[in-house]
Formats: sequence, structure tokens, C-alpha cells
Amino acid sequence: MSTNEVRTNDATGARVDTKLEIVVIPVSDVDRAKEFYARLGWRLDADYDNGSDFRVIQFTPPGSGCSVIFGKNVTAAAPGSAQGLYLIVSDLEAARDDLRSRSVEISEAFHGAGDVYAGTDEPYLFGRHRVSGPDPDHGSYRSFASFKDPDGNGWLFQEITTRLPGRIDAEGTTFATTTDLVAALQRAAAAHGEHEKRTGQHDADWANWYADYIVREQAGKPLPS
Repeated sequence: MSTNEVRTNDATGARVDTKLEIVVIPVSDVDRAKEFYARLGWRLDADYDNGSDFRVIQFTPPGSGCSVIFGKNVTAAAPGSAQGLYLIVSDLEAARDDLRSRSVEISEAFHGAGDVYAGTDEPYLFGRHRVSGPDPDHGSYRSFASFKDPDGNGWLFQEITTRLPGRIDAEGTTFATTTDLVAALQRAAAAHGEHEKRTGQHDADWANWYADYIVREQAGKPLPS
């Protein structure tokens, strides 16, 4: 099968939905890990113990369609070997503040060094070299912060405010949390303020302008001016 080919249901010709739902996290101390992920404010979905040789715990981050599981005899992977686990946020500093308020150690914001992919830093999506501070242009996908669980499994916050074209269906604009919607409204309000400055008059149709801006932003389409 070529990389561009998509298998479809022969009867309907429709693409089969394939949803990533579980990521397995290898831990050494199940109760310690449970306490840590609960402290993050994640939802506890399950804690099943057969009383002898098996236990599985499932947590889901706020607004996420994917959960994590860990436990006893859940995976043979070495504890702490899960790295580069991405958590997408619309406001990096708010996400960092939330973790610090929960007494969770997290790095300062950082961004990549352009096309530089060499260095001694911990690896992440755009290479190994981290530059201190958020992306100077505040570009979507470009600012990060990292933290670890007690076993050293590595997590990253990545700030995404505008998706690349084709990543989101504009006909299905949704927000997983109130926080994400509020952030989108704030960005729309700021952009609309600039729009009114350019036109030199109050825009009585601001609600439609906001809606158009938010849908376009999430779908990665050109924004209204």
C-alpha cells in the first residue's frame, strides 16, 4: 500500500474512523504514579486490581480524546522510557501556571533554534536544541515547556492556537474546554479591535466577524482582515 493510499470500507466507500485512545506509560511504583497524575488534575477513569498479579489505572487529561494507562504487568517497557508525550494547549503560560499551582515542577518556556538540530538538550519534535523563552513571533506550534512524572516519563506542552490547513474540518469547529473557547474569543477580540482601527468605525456585525475568525483560525484558513 502506498503512503498516499487510504483503505476504505468496501461496502460504503467511506473511510473507517481510527481513533487513538490509549497510550501506555511504564512506571515502577503504581501508587506513586497514580498520586502524580491525579495531582495534575486529570480525570481518573479506572483503577482495576485483580488482587494478585495485575492492576491497571487509566487517566484522561482535561479535554483530551486520548487517555493514558499504567499499572502492574501492563507493559514490559522500562519505567521512564516513554518520552516526547505531547499535550496540546492554547495558552502555554496558563498551562505552566496551572502545573506550578499543583506543585509540579515544569521547565521554562522554550522554542527551537530554526534549522539547528544539534545539541545536548533533551530531544523534542523540532530537534535537540532548545532556546530559552517562547517563540519570539508567538507562532502556533512553536512554543513548548516540559515536565516529567516521578519515573522520568517525559511530557511536553506545545502551544497551538492556529492549526495548519487541512488539520481541522471547518464544518466541525469544536472546543474541548471552556478555557480553549475563552482563549479563542480573546484572540478574536484582539484581532477585531485591529479590524475596527483599520476601518475607523464600530463594527455592528462583530458577532459574525468573531465567528468567522474563530472557525478560520481553527481550520488553518486565512484569517479575516
